[in-house]
Amino acid sequence: MRLETAEAYVGPRGPECPMRTPQLALLQVFFLVFPDGVRPQPSSSPSGAVPTSLELQRGTDGGTLQSPSEATATRPAVPGLSTVVPTLVTPSAPGNRTVDLFPVLPICVCDLTPGACDINCCCDRDCYLLHPRTVFSFCLPGSVRSSSWVCVDNSVIFRSNSPFPSRVFMDSNGIRQFCVHVNNSNLNYFQKLQKVNATNFQALAAEFGGESFTSTFQTQSPPSFYRAGDPILTYFPKWSVISLLRQPAGVGAGGLCAESNPAGFLESKSTTCTRFFKNLASSCTLDSALNAASYYNFTVLKVPRGMTDPQNMEFQVPVILTSQANAPLLAGNTCQNVVSQVTYEIETDGTFGIQKVSVSLGQTNLTVEPGASLQQHFILRFRAFQQSTAASLTSPRSGNPGYIVGKPLLALTDDISYSMTLLQSQGNGSCSVKRHEVQFGVNAISGCKLRLKKADCSHLQQEIYQTLHGRPRPEYVAIFGNADPAQKGGWTRILNRHCSISAINCTSCCLIPVSLEIQVLWAYVGLLSNPQAHVSGVRFLYQCQSIQDSQQVTEVSLTTLVNFVDITQKPEPPRGQPKMDWKWPFDFFPFKVAFSRGVFSQKCSVSPILILCLLLLGVLNLETT
Repeated sequence: MRLETAEAYVGPRGPECPMRTPQLALLQVFFLVFPDGVRPQPSSSPSGAVPTSLELQRGTDGGTLQSPSEATATRPAVPGLSTVVPTLVTPSAPGNRTVDLFPVLPICVCDLTPGACDINCCCDRDCYLLHPRTVFSFCLPGSVRSSSWVCVDNSVIFRSNSPFPSRVFMDSNGIRQFCVHVNNSNLNYFQKLQKVNATNFQALAAEFGGESFTSTFQTQSPPSFYRAGDPILTYFPKWSVISLLRQPAGVGAGGLCAESNPAGFLESKSTTCTRFFKNLASSCTLDSALNAASYYNFTVLKVPRGMTDPQNMEFQVPVILTSQANAPLLAGNTCQNVVSQVTYEIETDGTFGIQKVSVSLGQTNLTVEPGASLQQHFILRFRAFQQSTAASLTSPRSGNPGYIVGKPLLALTDDISYSMTLLQSQGNGSCSVKRHEVQFGVNAISGCKLRLKKADCSHLQQEIYQTLHGRPRPEYVAIFGNADPAQKGGWTRILNRHCSISAINCTSCCLIPVSLEIQVLWAYVGLLSNPQAHVSGVRFLYQCQSIQDSQQVTEVSLTTLVNFVDITQKPEPPRGQPKMDWKWPFDFFPFKVAFSRGVFSQKCSVSPILILCLLLLGVLNLETT
């Protein structure tokens, strides 16, 4: 392939300008010629990538093919004497054509159904398609021959004498590309390997093979320390078995307990799941998930490399029980002391691993009945080793400084910080001791049924109020997510709006609250590039209803909801608008006038201006006549 150039030059030949003729630019015409027996090769330039056969199968995603007759384009004028060199570019895939550039392959790897047409198998002879790309959306890999394309900007091509197929299409940037298809048969065959015999078998296996499963397992050694998310190794001295610390999690619509869920290192989280029993009388004492001893009758390996010598006490960390735990007992129709909550506290020391593990258990009683179920809670907390007690009791931040959406809304009562909560119901709809955390920026609603005890009106009101807002009663809310309980300036007092007793005409009625709406006003402050969310104000709005006789009411439906309102005020836009500075383009007029400080250049530029004026006057005279 070679490029031939035809040049034409019009303009003054010397430093003088006797003829006062206008100066024109150098005109160049390129000819792309492909002699017989010479195949074009793609450039080694990074911009000279060549589209593959798979790229050519994607239809009109990247560009539109045009006929070879459209491969003629006029080169735009080039100022001065600069030379334009054709640059190979990476065009998008040309679209589907009625002309099939790839003949049918002798071996069709995707023809899997004898006597039937396999979809998108462009080499399947059972499809009886002369041009498969007009029917299929794409061709499966291996059903077309590999291809090589050389592409240049179409503006530098005047005429193509290439014996190979060529196409002109528009790429994704709207630039016309001229591509030549190179028929390189070497692209369609693998290199032939030498014959394998007993002499060279081992050499070929070592050159092209890798490690086997057995050797990899045997040579792999455990890491020297835990990384975030790694499963925590445990050791049962009684059976000399290495296992993992499990944190059962709920799966499926019913939230069934999945025992195989491992606890991740440094991943503090809580999970909840439900267990169903066909025969609770037998499972009460035989099911290890209900037995408290199964949650602390093992040791934790300090670092993963301890599995190489698990009996070494240097690598073992005992699990310390910090609460009272009794063995399950079947007493009549009740299964007593079943585990309902497990909380692990794990202290770590960086790469030195786990230093201390403690567990606290919560137990409850279950009634033996058909279809009995138990909801269990598993909590895993990590903290730094040798951390002060005051710091460990501090609740985690909900942002630093601004709140993060989804983090708990912090409340304060008597210098103790905690998360604000909503009602949570049990499986039968009654109010649970557990409560939902209020997440910042997330509107939520929850409800349950509270079973009332016989009491007078004042005690009944007090019990329902405590159930609605939780214990203890929130007094302040953190303005920012990193508020310090010791600094009162970082907290805002909660406004309360109770029910109006004067609106009730019945003197013997008892006014009880049935709904609590937590209204939170918040806004973004600070820089627009890094806004910080803060709480502006919080109000508790109670809704009440009256009952005639508080002694006869056995249960009442309660509802709690939280509503976040964004009161952010956007800054005003700039008052002054940018002014348009209209200018004519430099090459708006057909003649380019070069102004310089030299007197000779100014004299040579007078003639084009005079000629332009005379032409304009002539046109005006013709229009008037």
